Parts: sequence; C-alpha cells; structure tokens
Amino acid sequence: MMEIKHPLPPFNQKKALQKVQMAEDAWNSKNPQKVALAYSKDTEWRNRNQFINGREHVEAFLTHKWEHELEYKLKKELWAFKDNRIAVRFEYEYKNQQGQWFRAYGNENWEFDENGLMKKRYASINDLKINENEKKL
Repeated sequence: MMEIKHPLPPFNQKKALQKVQMAEDAWNSKNPQKVALAYSKDTEWRNRNQFINGREHVEAFLTHKWEHELEYKLKKELWAFKDNRIAVRFEYEYKNQQGQWFRAYGNENWEFDENGLMKKRYASINDLKINENEKKL
C-alpha cells in the first residue's frame, strides 16, 4: 500500500502553511510513532551534529529526545517554500532531567517526495539556558 501524506507538493503558501502546522502539532504530541510516519522510510536527517537515516532511526531518536527533553513545547514558522521544499524557523522550550530550562532556536530545511513524505530534514539548532520564569511557550 502506497503511503501518502497530504498536502502534496508542489507547495503554494496555503499548503506550505498547512504542512508546517501539521509538523508543529505532531511534534507537540511527543508521540514518536506518530511523528515518524510523516517521514519516508529512507529519510535522511542532519539534526545538530547527528546524522539519522531511516524512519526507524527517527522513531528511536525521538523516543530518546522526549525522554530527556521534558515538558517540551514547540512553535514553528514558515520561512520559505518552493516546489517540494519548505524552510522553517522554530523555537522550543524544555527542561532537562536536572530541572534546568532551555529554549532552543533553529532553522530546518525540508524536502518532500511526491507522496508528501519528508525525505530530507536538515536542522541547525542552538540551546539557550533560561529560568523557568522566562518561558514564553
């Protein structure tokens, strides 16, 4: 059975905004299995200094992430789009297991296959320590 994840490329502004919102909602669910289904089986990621290949590795990565990034909350914003590519900027907040809060800022470049599954994701991310009373999200 062929996997399809609407909206499909090529993207216009409406479809790109929808794709970004769907990604934000999925990641905020903190459900690795659900999130991983948005990616092609052979997806390629660069996440900070990590290289992740394949949907199974994405699911394992996200499981580990949300075990260590507690009270995670993400906000994504469409930056640009063309054909089958979307660029976003984002920020998210979380606390580590020791109770230290962080805000992470970054950019992602996404490339989708013809079925709307993300086949490439390149993320550059920086973390900033914050106090709990500095949370925005």
